Amino acid sequence: MTTIHQWVKSTYSGGEGGDCVEWSPTYAATHHTVPVRDSKNPTGPTLMVSATAWTALLSLVTDGN
Repeated sequence: MTTIHQWVKSTYSGGEGGDCVEWSPTYAATHHTVPVRDSKNPTGPTLMVSATAWTALLSLVTDGN
């Protein structure tokens, strides 16, 4: 069975073609694992992160630590 992801670009990614990170909230909501990829390489590897680790990462980013 093929899993379809709805990818969302990070709000921290620039529009100039620089570092762009995408994640799939629809997959994360049903699997409790967050897929993350480089938007410039959509057929490349996908990093799978636990929901707990993803939340911790976002906390670090938003806190500026």
